[in-house]
Amino acid sequence: MKNFLLYFVLIASLQVNAQQKIIVAQDGTGNYRSVQEAFDGVPAGNTKPVTIFVKKGIYKERIIVDARKNFINLIGEDKEKTILTFNNHSGTKLANGDTMNTWSSASFFVYADDFHAEQISFENNAGFTAGQAVALRIEGNRASFFNCKITGFQDVLFLSGTGVKHYFKDCYIEGTTDFIFGAATAVFQSCHIHSKKNSHITAASTASNIPFGFVFFDCNLTADSSIDKVSLGRPWRPDASVAYINCRMDKHIIPDGWNNWKNPANETTARFAEYHSSGPGANAAARVKWSNQLTDEEVKKYSIENILGNWKP
Repeated sequence: MKNFLLYFVLIASLQVNAQQKIIVAQDGTGNYRSVQEAFDGVPAGNTKPVTIFVKKGIYKERIIVDARKNFINLIGEDKEKTILTFNNHSGTKLANGDTMNTWSSASFFVYADDFHAEQISFENNAGFTAGQAVALRIEGNRASFFNCKITGFQDVLFLSGTGVKHYFKDCYIEGTTDFIFGAATAVFQSCHIHSKKNSHITAASTASNIPFGFVFFDCNLTADSSIDKVSLGRPWRPDASVAYINCRMDKHIIPDGWNNWKNPANETTARFAEYHSSGPGANAAARVKWSNQLTDEEVKKYSIENILGNWKP
């Protein structure tokens, strides 16, 4: 009898563990053929980590991670060959008569907390002239991305949640205008930030009571060869907070560094800073006077612990 009970418990345990890993494959060799179907298969109110492994392929689908489905780990087989893509963009007329805007234009929406992704690409392929076309919009808290690609054109990465925190490590992020934007606090560590238009990299909308907005550590800023007039950022909201720490900047970064979004009043409130920028685009002496070149003492407050608090991605 004891052996039977032990066997029953073991089988039940294996079934639970099996349920916690879901495989997506377009050729039918996984649990699902589409990524959205895999997310739909996660029980609402989930409290334990669930891994969704996505095999190589181009998945053309609009994907939503429901707010009731936390603790999901999305792992791609190969970030160059596992691509989640769609062509939403602002101005599109929907079937119900509504018009799509920036908030609704994403290819991939994350409303859940504690979402994690690795080795996968998030793309909006609406095109260069489509206007606002978000590849990845994150509303939930504590989202982390390791070795991912996030690509598109205008408004690519929308960190839309207020009072939430995110972490990006070894990611490639590419776009044209304001392609990293929003109200959240986010750390970008050893990421590659690539511009495809003479425009602006960031458009933070940090609230005045939030100490940190976007913080870039040891990142590499590059651009297409024809691009030569890109700012580090402009304030979507007056108290926008952005800092580049020990980042390398190519010649596409303008000497002024920053832009006030055609509003001189923003110069008294925006919190834009750099520390030890390097490369052809680094020019501390020419930066706008209302930005800050951090001292060795000031930069100490920009620690991962201070920015992210108790959360360790």
